[in-house]
Amino acid sequence: MKLNDAIIRRIEEVCKKQGSNVCDISLNGGMSPSAIYDLIKGRTKCSKVITVKRFCEGAGITLSEFFDRDYFNDCEED
Repeated sequence: MKLNDAIIRRIEEVCKKQGSNVCDISLNGGMSPSAIYDLIKGRTKCSKVITVKRFCEGAGITLSEFFDRDYFNDCEED
């Protein structure tokens, strides 16, 4: 699995678990949802840590909690 695919998968898991959506979580984190949507739609090939961090803040989780999935350990570079 490519790193961006793993990040997208985790974003979708967090949204589902919280019963929320990318837009609401992004806005809660103080950022425009377009950065996440660009990643999901493949317009962005290299996600920035700050984008993931702000998503995490909006979701009320830490970066450690976000990346605490085994599938991140076996990711290939994009």
